[in-house]
Amino acid sequence: MAISAAIILAAGQGTRMKSATPKVLHEMCGRSMLGHAIAAARELEPERIVVVVRHERDAVAAHALECDSDVAIADQDDVPGTGRATWCALQSLPSDLEGTCLVMAGDVPLLDAGTLRALAQSRGDAAVSVLTGVLDDATGYGRIVRDDSGAVRAIVEHKDATEEQRAIGEFNTGTYAFDVAFLREALEGVGTDNSQGEMYLTDVLEAAYRSGAGTAAHVLDDNWLAEGCNDLVQLAALRGEMNRRICERHMRSGVSIVDPTATWIDVGVEIAADAKVFPGTRITGAAVIGSGALVGPGEYADCEIGAGADVRHCVLRGASVAAGAALAPFTVRGNSEN
Repeated sequence: MAISAAIILAAGQGTRMKSATPKVLHEMCGRSMLGHAIAAARELEPERIVVVVRHERDAVAAHALECDSDVAIADQDDVPGTGRATWCALQSLPSDLEGTCLVMAGDVPLLDAGTLRALAQSRGDAAVSVLTGVLDDATGYGRIVRDDSGAVRAIVEHKDATEEQRAIGEFNTGTYAFDVAFLREALEGVGTDNSQGEMYLTDVLEAAYRSGAGTAAHVLDDNWLAEGCNDLVQLAALRGEMNRRICERHMRSGVSIVDPTATWIDVGVEIAADAKVFPGTRITGAAVIGSGALVGPGEYADCEIGAGADVRHCVLRGASVAAGAALAPFTVRGNSEN
């Protein structure tokens, strides 16, 4: 299914990070959290990507454009809530835009293009499809409320939920696929009459159910993909999980990683089959490592290591090493020593 637009919500302050750096600009595995979101959206080739900003507006907007110069920037106004943020994003899109509009958060770095594509496909002819997960204890999350036929009829925020609703294990991940025309119309009728005094995007789904426009859901079988980041503890956990997946992907492609728990590899690194990576290694940036190379421990940033090269116990930053070359242990090479 073609994607007309992807809206990435990145306006929040993220006070629990206790950091001067805006939350969505914190990095993990070679990209900021916002960078991961933009990359996932771009892989679907939408007509438009809009990033909604507010807190540290200039820094977040500039970074979004560094990640992808074709994104549009929308400013959230003083009305709080995800619904209002989405409304602000829609103002930067053509009024006659049709088709599927994804809405996603900028602080959910493991959410990938495959999941977003499956969500968009799950919408079918419905006005909205929501990405959901299931937990034994969904405390803090909005709950998915279904009718007797199994259709999603509402999403109730935890603070607004009854005890019966709080017992529901299916939760809202905050990621949606909307019919963009319905989304635009429905948001005009969304208010702020709730415990948070916010304009909830979830009210659009309830409007779709009441009107008969149709609702749907795509249920995750891997809740990590929807895990958001609210503090540095969660950031470390997400970074560790993403690194585990990166290492596993390389190993399944024929790379020997002696100890993945002691190896850190950025998402943009390329490693050919039969290369061997020893514990205590950090490979970052756009590094390229050839087949049969022996790498680590050490730091290898934005470097090119030829096939069969032996660069154990080295530090390479922007350097190139010829195929078959062997560097002495503790060699340090920078950009000027290629």
